[in-house]
Amino acid sequence: MAKRNQRKDSEDASSVSGLDQATPKEMTQPGPRASRLAALALFVAVCVVPLTGQKSASGLSHHKHMSLKMDEATLTVNNELDTEVVVSWVSERCYQCLSQQLGVLPAGPGPGRPSSASFVVGTQHEVTLQLNSTKESCTVPFHFGEQGNYSLWVKNLNDSSAVNCSLVTDAEPVDSFIPILVAFLILTGLAFASAIGTKIFGLDVVKGFLFRISGSMETERLINSELGSPGRTVSLVADNILPPSPSPSKRLRSLDTFRGLSLVIMVFVNYGGGRYWFFRHESWNGLTVADLVFPWFVFIMGTSIALSINALLRAGATRRSLLGKVVQRSVQLFVIGVFVVNPNYCQGPLSWDNLRIPGVLQRLAWSYLAVACLDLLVARGHLDVLQGEAWWSPGVDILLYWPAWLCVLLLEAVWLCLTFLLPVPDCPTGYLGPGGIGDMGLYANCTGGAAALIDRWLLGESHVYQTPSSRVMYATRVPYDPEGVLGSINSILMAFLGLQAGKIILHYRDLHKSIMSRFLTWGLLLGVISAILTKCSTDHGLIPVNKNLWSLSYVTTLACFAYVLLVLLYYAVDVKGWWSGAPFYYPGMNSILVYVGHEVFKDYFPFRWRMANSQSHAEHLTQNLVATSCWILISCVLYRKKIFWKI
Repeated sequence: MAKRNQRKDSEDASSVSGLDQATPKEMTQPGPRASRLAALALFVAVCVVPLTGQKSASGLSHHKHMSLKMDEATLTVNNELDTEVVVSWVSERCYQCLSQQLGVLPAGPGPGRPSSASFVVGTQHEVTLQLNSTKESCTVPFHFGEQGNYSLWVKNLNDSSAVNCSLVTDAEPVDSFIPILVAFLILTGLAFASAIGTKIFGLDVVKGFLFRISGSMETERLINSELGSPGRTVSLVADNILPPSPSPSKRLRSLDTFRGLSLVIMVFVNYGGGRYWFFRHESWNGLTVADLVFPWFVFIMGTSIALSINALLRAGATRRSLLGKVVQRSVQLFVIGVFVVNPNYCQGPLSWDNLRIPGVLQRLAWSYLAVACLDLLVARGHLDVLQGEAWWSPGVDILLYWPAWLCVLLLEAVWLCLTFLLPVPDCPTGYLGPGGIGDMGLYANCTGGAAALIDRWLLGESHVYQTPSSRVMYATRVPYDPEGVLGSINSILMAFLGLQAGKIILHYRDLHKSIMSRFLTWGLLLGVISAILTKCSTDHGLIPVNKNLWSLSYVTTLACFAYVLLVLLYYAVDVKGWWSGAPFYYPGMNSILVYVGHEVFKDYFPFRWRMANSQSHAEHLTQNLVATSCWILISCVLYRKKIFWKI
């Protein structure tokens, strides 16, 4: 949706739990097919994916001139000029960056006798090579392939003074995306097999046969065991922020499926995502898969707040009692984030001298506290279904809660003023850049602008994240925390937009077309706002999409995606019943347990083991898929046993 591990070149996403709790009547135990499907996915991931890794890793070993790691290739530069050549490079994903020097080649010793040197180059993104000599210079844009060997020749053509640069592929690269393709085909096949199996088990003949078998087994169990032993539900801590309503109500499976889908993606990318760049956080502006899950968790948390508080008010709970529970659960989330899943454990026992205070659960705690308090201010226990007859009816679900909207707009005004008007020493006012080598190196220590300054003021430089993702591409040198104080304002906005989705569900309950049309309208509106703010570009907009800053355009863009995805899930799961939401539904029902568990046990088997080749995408992908599948299987078993972790 998801804490960030202090690993080189990587950041992690995060997750949060929902707020509404299912009653026993609403919970349908996952059948044995779900458990078998998860176990089968584990078996296939272990047995099949490594085969592709062995094939791709061994096929080009004789082409390697030097030891290469993942996402690396060999470049040999040959200089036939009578002057030395300086070789530099810059990534096309690095906006307005200074060129980084690869090396210097001396002049060739004589005609037809070039000087040469070999370099290791990155293969994740296209790069532009720049070769400068005292005579001429040339540039070569190229996207190198992983484990490939390349030669770059620098020469004069026909004894002229013009410099010619030509790049030749000496050894073909491996296709590092084959493991992903194989894994996708396997998982797609499992999904089809599950769908076909569901149809078969739904046939009357098959159901009758299974009923006779299960009936005889149950009779034997009762004869040989204690009769009448009541089933029990073990509730350790809840995955939901608020307790369930005493009165039963229909639970929307699409919301838990949405939460579970985000959680599964978050666990996968936190475990490494096969070490593919698009499963890591973007260095600065832009989006990758890893940047999607945290805002989606915040969004669905807001949706659950609306549904839970409404149910509790209808059940007779007082606002004061609910406020006490909101504060209590916010404190618990914050404490778990600081002391249980803190990334500083990677450096040994926690120490106040370098304890990271911000974090994923900490931000979720603040967002939940703010949005839940706003909803308690304006929420109504008894709501009328809106039929849309009056001219102002399209905006009634906003007008009814105008005090909360006013507070959120004021908070957003504070964010805009602090971001663009707060003076930052030695930096341009309103700077949104990464610093480092970005912006031609003019503002090397200005990473994050006002957001970083506020964190240093309030928390201290030693209590924020020390290895931000901007170091990967922009070679930044100063600490910066993507879960800092200023960005929390926009995470509140994200949760409040999710709260609006919950209000729509409440006011248009059972009017499926009205709910979906409202969702799509909000998605379109937020998409238009994003297009205006970003000018439909990555780096040239008024406010670029930026996960590190949690910029306004980042929130509107991800909220737009969330509304569209929620429409699709709501229609497929709750309206048509085409999909039960499995297997994502089960992690969504136990999200806090899965999130905390995957962080605490990440270094233990079967979530991690020593790999035969640690520089293989296929082996990393296998390990990460197995670890993610384990948590799906665990959540499925816990759901079947009705065990939910509550806070």
